[in-house]
Amino acid sequence: MGAVVPALLQLSTVGGNAVPSSPLALIATSDPVTKFVLGILAILSLLSWGIMFAKWRAFSAAEHNGRSFVHEFERARGMDDAMLLAQRVKSSAFTAVFARAVQFLHDTKPALGATSDRTARLSGSQVEALRLVLDAESGKEREELGRFIPWLATVGSVSPLIGLFGTVLGVIEAFTGIAAKGSGNIGAVAPGIAIALVATAAALAVAIPAAFAYNVFAARLNRFDNALEGFGSELIALMVREGRI
Repeated sequence: MGAVVPALLQLSTVGGNAVPSSPLALIATSDPVTKFVLGILAILSLLSWGIMFAKWRAFSAAEHNGRSFVHEFERARGMDDAMLLAQRVKSSAFTAVFARAVQFLHDTKPALGATSDRTARLSGSQVEALRLVLDAESGKEREELGRFIPWLATVGSVSPLIGLFGTVLGVIEAFTGIAAKGSGNIGAVAPGIAIALVATAAALAVAIPAAFAYNVFAARLNRFDNALEGFGSELIALMVREGRI
């Protein structure tokens, strides 16, 4: 290990000047502005990767628990069976939507009274209110699952600009140093430009995974939202078969 670090920080000599010959050496010999920009990019990278791992676990758990509940719910004979199922399985966005529907039924008196041919039923306006309640609960669960995902888009779009800012300042610093030394040969120009371009490379390394992850999670969130909406329709259909609507 002791021999690796010196190798990574190795400097070669060109025209009597020490020239960085490795990425770490470029960073070590960069100006304070470039180091500051790289520090910001490092923080954004840690933030984005932390969000990615957290959202991956959250989506995996939500999708697994949701599929298990929906699979059993499709075989339920009525609301009573579905209630017992919801108490038995792990909580998920789908069980939350189901619980909200049960609460609505408990709090709402059917507008259509019972007759000799049928039991009391919800009216059309009450069914529409139930649909709005289920949509609101689905939206709440979607917002909870989608928390912090927009941060990935922010990191993906802002990081290149931060890297470009560091690169421009680094290039200005390099040319200012060249003008001060009065030397314009490639050996004098190249090291400063290379150090400045490190910020751009680092910014792309931060932005690409963040933008890719944002698109993946946004697509999964849309599919999850569609699944919740479909579950709400199945729930209403179960109420229709049971004679509650």
